[in-house]
Amino acid sequence: MTMRYSLLDLAPVPEGTDIPHALKNSAELARHAERLGYHRYWLAEHHNMPGIASAATAVLIGHIASQTSTIRVGAGGIMLPNHAPYMVAEAFGTLASLYGDRIDLGLGRAPGTDMATARALRRGLSQQDSFPQDVIDLIGFLSPEDPEARVRAFPGQGTNVPVWILGSSLYGAQLAAHLGLPYAFASHFAPSALADALDVYRRSFKPSVFLSKPHAMMAINVFAANSDTEGVRLRTTMQLAFARLRRGMPGKLPAPVDDITAHLDPVTLENVNAALHVSAVGGPDTVRARLAEIIARYQPDEVILTGQIHDHRARMRSFEIAAGILRDF
Repeated sequence: MTMRYSLLDLAPVPEGTDIPHALKNSAELARHAERLGYHRYWLAEHHNMPGIASAATAVLIGHIASQTSTIRVGAGGIMLPNHAPYMVAEAFGTLASLYGDRIDLGLGRAPGTDMATARALRRGLSQQDSFPQDVIDLIGFLSPEDPEARVRAFPGQGTNVPVWILGSSLYGAQLAAHLGLPYAFASHFAPSALADALDVYRRSFKPSVFLSKPHAMMAINVFAANSDTEGVRLRTTMQLAFARLRRGMPGKLPAPVDDITAHLDPVTLENVNAALHVSAVGGPDTVRARLAEIIARYQPDEVILTGQIHDHRARMRSFEIAAGILRDF
């Protein structure tokens, strides 16, 4: 079977532009991805970040779905601690009612922001981890209608929106395996537990009404260009953005630089590169070899590509090169 390849978008806001510009770019990229054969187009929830315009994720999913016709559109993901499961069910039930069986719902356990913003989102923080029960409740609200249930989601009940568990540790892998759900690993920024998490997920998986066998997707950064030199230069945008985020200074997506070592000290650069290790960077031949290496090592059932690139046209071209490569896998 041909490897399915998908696209993860944060609706980046490059320096020198604004949020309306970013959202227009995302719609254009989604249409481009559909033409290129991408299977899913996922958007991620982040808050209080000037360089990311996908905070109201369900709203943007609806917009992207309206701009496309065949590609699956979904969340990669909704940060469930920020929301009542019932309201997520209503939102995604509405999306499924509008766009049919094209909607995915990936669920994350992190708040997707700093603690002060988390308080603004939740209006109260609990020390209790309710994520597993929240996932179960949410699935119940989306499942076939139960006339005996006192609380039902309309829209929601009977839409059976596919639910994924997202994660970057063994926790999400264990939960996805226990519930028999598909699992997506955030290897594009937190790769250290990737091999162990996939192993735990596959070994512990319990067949369910959703899946008869495990289904794992991994995220890969791609910075593809016509030459290795240009691909390396494109990557500097994400290196700079990641370093600034770790320093507590998130901003709009920075422009690329010719020499990253002139902008980041050796220790910071080493840490950033370790976090972004699962990346394919360079011209087509180099990117092909690196993607082949990653896929052969981890044996994912699907891959989802991402890559924070400042120039929209260069970003479109990067995903185009990657699609041309992955069609052959």
